[in-house]
Amino acid sequence: MDRFLSLNSANAFDPTTESGASPSSSQPGSTVPGGISVLTRIFVVIGLLAGASVLHAQATPTASRTADLKIGGGFTNSGTDYLPNRVNGGMGYFNYDFKPHYGVEGEFHFIKDGPSNIYQKTYEIGGRYYRTYGKWAPYGKVLYGRGVFNFASGGITYANLAYNLIAGGVGVDYKALPYLHVRGDFEFQNWFGFPQSSLRPNLITIGAAYHFR
Repeated sequence: MDRFLSLNSANAFDPTTESGASPSSSQPGSTVPGGISVLTRIFVVIGLLAGASVLHAQATPTASRTADLKIGGGFTNSGTDYLPNRVNGGMGYFNYDFKPHYGVEGEFHFIKDGPSNIYQKTYEIGGRYYRTYGKWAPYGKVLYGRGVFNFASGGITYANLAYNLIAGGVGVDYKALPYLHVRGDFEFQNWFGFPQSSLRPNLITIGAAYHFR
């Protein structure tokens, strides 16, 4: 609460001292340079992995497959480490497990507080380690990415800036159906270079993914 009050008080925040960006260059509805290209690259990777997974499934018996792909989304509730209240949002993700117990995970989160117009948007990719116990597959993950923070007051945006971040998390996937996996996930993020201190949001997600077989 103290951070929220101090960052929204007069002269408490000068974006140019942290990133070299000017608030005047970011108006409501504007985007951060590079944000679209990052998202585009993520979707290109997802598309390539999906195509590879389908071709691999056609060429290799299911029993001998060592790699598979899941693409899904979910509902996220976040402690933003900026606002006093928790905020809801959504996310999309993919898992590409290229060998037993090891894989790659990519994620996109969008969390927004409607009354204030403050939001956090993140793009992340990294590695994951998982184990399988029947239909349950608990996992841990370490990710690196980029976060976009929309600074606003009274619904009016006055800065929209991007920061590097790292994240770690744990969760469990449940094989509800051969092609449907349900997920519970907890993630902790650390944003670097955020005004006055690092930003450390925590996110809880419930989601589901389609398993390409």
